Amino acid sequence: MNRILALTGAVLTLVSPFLAWTWTAAYPGNLTVYGYPGGSQLVTLVCAIAALALLAVPRRAPVKALRAVSLAALTSTWVTVVAITVDLGGVVNLEPGGWLAAAATVLLAAGAHRMPDTHPEAEKEAETEAEAEAEPEPAPTARKLPRWAEVAVITVVFVLGMFVVTYGITTGSPEEFLAFLPAALFGGRALVVSGLGARLGELTARNRTATGVATLAAALVFPFTQDNEQYTAIADNILVFAAVALGLNIVVGMVGLLDLGYVAFLGTGAYTAALVSGSTFSTLDIGPLPFWATALLGMAVSLVAGIVIGAPTLRLHGDYLAIVTLGFGEIFRITVNNLDGTSGPSLTNGPNGINSVPNLTILGFDFGEQHTILGVQFGRFANYYLLLLAVMAVVVVLYARVGDSRIGRAWIALREDEKAATAMGIEGFRFKLLAFGMGASLAGLAGTVMAHLQTNAVPDNYKFADTAPPNSAFLLAAVVLGGMGTISGPLLGAALLYLIPAKFEFFSQYQMMLFGLALVVMMIYRPEGLIPDRKRQLEFHEEAVAA
Repeated sequence: MNRILALTGAVLTLVSPFLAWTWTAAYPGNLTVYGYPGGSQLVTLVCAIAALALLAVPRRAPVKALRAVSLAALTSTWVTVVAITVDLGGVVNLEPGGWLAAAATVLLAAGAHRMPDTHPEAEKEAETEAEAEAEPEPAPTARKLPRWAEVAVITVVFVLGMFVVTYGITTGSPEEFLAFLPAALFGGRALVVSGLGARLGELTARNRTATGVATLAAALVFPFTQDNEQYTAIADNILVFAAVALGLNIVVGMVGLLDLGYVAFLGTGAYTAALVSGSTFSTLDIGPLPFWATALLGMAVSLVAGIVIGAPTLRLHGDYLAIVTLGFGEIFRITVNNLDGTSGPSLTNGPNGINSVPNLTILGFDFGEQHTILGVQFGRFANYYLLLLAVMAVVVVLYARVGDSRIGRAWIALREDEKAATAMGIEGFRFKLLAFGMGASLAGLAGTVMAHLQTNAVPDNYKFADTAPPNSAFLLAAVVLGGMGTISGPLLGAALLYLIPAKFEFFSQYQMMLFGLALVVMMIYRPEGLIPDRKRQLEFHEEAVAA
């Protein structure tokens, strides 16, 4: 009976996007057309298809995944229905499709949550299998797909994932993004509880090179789907902050050091690039240098800053180290704010900063000009998107290779138990200083691109906390929320924490309060982060593992 109820709800949910949900095009997404889903209706349509696919599984139906999908459909649809009612002034603005979608998703969720976790026939099969296992027989090995098939699956999954991310970035209104966000979160939950996430993890672990290539190929699809620069600019900023967050993840996630002034290294790279860019506001008669020289110089200056700050402070632990790094971040901002020729030497133009940083030119390719690539017009932000993808690839490769090396294992040992690691011959101070310097240099690399992308370097961009990124609190929250010690975790955290304030104007007034609330909720219900490191996840759920 419950299965029939869920199936009825899924079918009606599938039909509802092909009906009009409102009578006026004043609501974002144009939900007035019959037979052609648009806007938030697409999210409901995808959820309905996923629910029907799960219900089609005979006997061993993944009920927990079905419940997650039903909640995705329910939250997305009801957010849209309520937004139509509130924005347009009453339920009278709902058309039959809206009423049908609201009722159908309730039926789907009710049926899914009333279904038992295990089908009776599946229980009988499990008992039969348990009896059969009493006789000693060689355990059959799981059949693996051919290598080409595994690579094809990885590529398709990553391309589909990029289309999901693209939809989230290109939502044109807060209402559409608010309908998309819970659906995406519950969809991710469905992948985890269904076991598909674990299977994908196994595939990517066996094909790491193919995974990297597929990720890069999927990311390259994004600028070809855009007809203007608005959303490409958002993607550019996400890539910058994701690269910096991944560098911070070395210090926080791998070594376990709490750094509250990390944004200063981003500023060091940005100011270095601005000073040698040939800008008319630069106080140094240098440049413009080639990008490779600027990038190396920005990394070197940030590396030196990291070593100079880390050498006298990394013998501290816990809260004391956090306070020192917080002080360093503020010292950097105050210092560049005073190097104006009046309060100090003339170097950074003080609070005015260094403006009019010119666009990069690499091998004759001017990033400020429009170019046609494969028949698609690439503007300034699309050009920088390609460069930032290359920078991101470098950061990910460095992070992955170092993490798998002897140095990475030493960092993890220091994070788990510094005294035991020292007793085993690991020189804690030297390895922590190396982590501090490497994280600083990666932030400096991102800063060199950021200066040209934003065409300036000003002190107010590098605070501990502010209503808009970049700031140290934002970067630390991205690492913690996404998942410390992983590659994809900080990337997801940076994307979410940048997109949410960008999509909701009211969010900027309450950013720190909502960040704090999100961190409290995460520490209670998922302390390991959205995409956790497997070992840390087991540490946080020892009782469940023991059971």
